[in-house]
Amino acid sequence: MRILIDTNILFSAVLKFEGTPRKAFNKAVSLPNTGIVSYQSLEELVNSFYAKLPIKVHLLEHFLVTSLSTFELISIPQDKIDDESKIRDIDDRTILRAAVKAQADIILTGDKDLLESGITSPQIMTAREFLELNDCE
Repeated sequence: MRILIDTNILFSAVLKFEGTPRKAFNKAVSLPNTGIVSYQSLEELVNSFYAKLPIKVHLLEHFLVTSLSTFELISIPQDKIDDESKIRDIDDRTILRAAVKAQADIILTGDKDLLESGITSPQIMTAREFLELNDCE
């Protein structure tokens, strides 16, 4: 499966090595899966750490050094797509664009606007839901 990983999952994965988001991240970037991250999410992750948690930047640096080669990096297309209007927060609509461009099967997120959008393709799920997912589905 191809899994687009949202910034909030990455942020939590950096902070809690044994947490559910980190375990979901590890599953998403491990074969037979392909983890996908947008350049914009990576930039948002770095900016958030420097702005909100500058004393924990070393954790971010370690995470990036050890995991950057484990996922596919993509850019977000500028062109709007039909289903994105189902997402309340305009800023979150780019996540769907990125997932569609990357032909993702799943968007891995903790964002309620995405989770409650009603979009079924790609599937949108939390870290816990992804970990509980039967790999044969």
